[in-house]
Amino acid sequence: MSTTNNRQNGPLADKWDARYRAAGAAKAVEVLAENRHLLPAAGEALDLACGLGGNALLLARHGLRTTAWDLSPVAIGRLARAAADLPLSAEVRDVLAAPPAAESFDVIVVSRFLERDLCPALMAALRPGGLLFYQTFTRDKAIPGGPSNPAFLLAENELLRLFAGLRLRVYREEGCLGDVTCGLRNEALLVAQRPE
Repeated sequence: MSTTNNRQNGPLADKWDARYRAAGAAKAVEVLAENRHLLPAAGEALDLACGLGGNALLLARHGLRTTAWDLSPVAIGRLARAAADLPLSAEVRDVLAAPPAAESFDVIVVSRFLERDLCPALMAALRPGGLLFYQTFTRDKAIPGGPSNPAFLLAENELLRLFAGLRLRVYREEGCLGDVTCGLRNEALLVAQRPE
């Protein structure tokens, strides 16, 4: 585990540390679990704002050399222990202060994290042909849950606009349509590819 450009002693990191101390094991989110068949057989992957690293673990088990970044030292410590025998590097990193470098990853996964100003850097960080898997909360809430601060909630079809420079491969946003006890509610997901 390494530390890069982080605010690990600040109140934000403390909040997430407390949450991750109490959390159970992580699992991959729907956008990655349901679309893993789109992953390349080899390459470099990033799980950005990884939390406990459910996405990172899936990527590494798939055979991708995986990097996982999060602000929380607790989350990164737990992930590093869970990934002891996998091709996975877990690092405490403030992704806003130190976003990924241009053309450095074949796959980037972002789940339940929204910082709109980071979107151009994410697109630039993909190598030609690279894939972005993104899933986060929407303002259109069919059931209780998720953040309440509108800054962390997507407007309708906003993911499509934020990543308009990429080729759309998968998109899902069900809102309040139909039977709200079924399906993917309160979130939107996207898989998009950088043109070659």
